[in-house]
Amino acid sequence: MSEQLNVLIIGKVWPEPDSSAAGSRMMQLIELFQKEEWKITFVSAAGESEFAADLESKGVNTQNILLNDDTFNTFVKKLNPDLVLFDRFMTEEQFGWRVAEHCPQALRILDTEDLHCLRQGRHKAVKEHREFIESDLFSDIAKREIASMYRCDLSLIISEYEMEVLKEVFRVDENLIEYTPFMLEHLYDSGWSGFEERYDFISIGNFLHEPNWDAILYLKQTIWPLIRKELPEANLLVYGAYPSQKVLQLHNPQKGFLVKGRAPDAIQAMKQARVCLAPLRFGAGLKGKLIQAMQCGTPSVTTSIGAEGMQGDFSWPGFVEDNPEDFAKASVRLYSEKPDWTRAQKKSVQIINQRFSKTETGPFLIKTINGIKDNLDSHRKRNFTGEMLMHHTLASTRFMSKWIEEKNKKPQ
Repeated sequence: MSEQLNVLIIGKVWPEPDSSAAGSRMMQLIELFQKEEWKITFVSAAGESEFAADLESKGVNTQNILLNDDTFNTFVKKLNPDLVLFDRFMTEEQFGWRVAEHCPQALRILDTEDLHCLRQGRHKAVKEHREFIESDLFSDIAKREIASMYRCDLSLIISEYEMEVLKEVFRVDENLIEYTPFMLEHLYDSGWSGFEERYDFISIGNFLHEPNWDAILYLKQTIWPLIRKELPEANLLVYGAYPSQKVLQLHNPQKGFLVKGRAPDAIQAMKQARVCLAPLRFGAGLKGKLIQAMQCGTPSVTTSIGAEGMQGDFSWPGFVEDNPEDFAKASVRLYSEKPDWTRAQKKSVQIINQRFSKTETGPFLIKTINGIKDNLDSHRKRNFTGEMLMHHTLASTRFMSKWIEEKNKKPQ
């Protein structure tokens, strides 16, 4: 057990583990910190939805905060945290300078969730109907995101591929970034239902996330007609939180394309399906839907972007295809051929247990955090770029925030 720390987590949103992979990731970090008996306070300036996790019942203190408001200064100074975790770089931009000014000895950690500049660059390439190239990374988002990493003492990176991008393309000091993938329970396959007990295809994902909407549209317009032609009795069940009207309009029972919206029980829905489809054309990070498919023993067909950073040296539990015709053929084969399906199902166990074991990742992260905390001054002196960026941020961001504060004040 490490030294007990007072932890402040500043959330971009209130975590919804049943709605998104980001929500699940945040709950994994909270669980890890609680295992160390660290005291946790979670705050956010976002509105809380009915689907948010009940953090108070889990022993986490919660509070609403305001953007561009100096009440946060008083709050954080009184709380005096040992560690502050920022949920995505936009949150660090808003509150990082306030934490640095009022709690200078607090360890500042950024949980990136995924590399936003990578996702944005790939999206740009898809919209322009061309291949993604390295220069697509160098955007204004990248400048903001990398600057945020330098201002923090440590950034948690969820994907090995993104670690490579940060080190090889952006030349980020490896002492400032830590590979921290999903932290999952050990997986056993004894309770999975078999090939004959399952039916239909499934696709699942939060529709507020642009890559998921693009994937569903791509399925409807290009891939599903090819699958349905070969399997006229099969259906595709499309689940996801926050479906907009444009998503619901894709519902077409005659074609077997069934838009279900939010799943009452996503795990149960996945366990009943025979094959999971995730034709992601852009995105970043690790894909929660494919992790969930593995945990449920549901073989999947995805793209190289969908599988990125997940399988390591192990075989994919299904197929990875980028060409739409090949994707459709692989989907039909996996759905129809029991030997292929059974082999694919068994491959899930290796990936989850060898690549995403919380008993390995969690302790390693705690050791890193304690090591930096015990040598914080020397750690920061080695990161002069970060100190320089924080110096200018304290001046410019503070000025802008103070201007907004004054602008928002009601006339007397």
